[in-house]
Amino acid sequence: MTQQPPRMRRLKPYLLPLLWMAAIYVLSSIPSQHIPKVGAWDFVLKKGAHMGAYAVLAWLWRRTLPAKRAAGWLALAITVLYAVTDEFHQTLVPGRLGNAADVLVDTAGALLGLVVWEWHALRKRRTAVATTGRTRHAAGD
Repeated sequence: MTQQPPRMRRLKPYLLPLLWMAAIYVLSSIPSQHIPKVGAWDFVLKKGAHMGAYAVLAWLWRRTLPAKRAAGWLALAITVLYAVTDEFHQTLVPGRLGNAADVLVDTAGALLGLVVWEWHALRKRRTAVATTGRTRHAAGD
């Protein structure tokens, strides 16, 4: 079994959030005439997709970043900054517009993803205390 070089081992955890960002970029590159309309549900489904995509992105960044107090804030900052750049990117795609309201929806999704992360981490800590009687210091591990 061959070992990975140290640099590769350090970069490997960042692969999932970066791949998710690439997927968002690809989907944002689709011209508007190729995006199906679903009638009255169009608005709800598209905003829901925005929230879901950015909830996953924030969750992936929180999972990747070292377990420190600022990790949640850093995950949120990375995700919101990416949302801003994604909306700018959409201004370059035929028929698409950058929309500040979408950044707010993306931010709400990011916050949702981080709340789910923290809720899950709290449950794990409580379970660990109940079984071992000791507390864990690293949230989300």
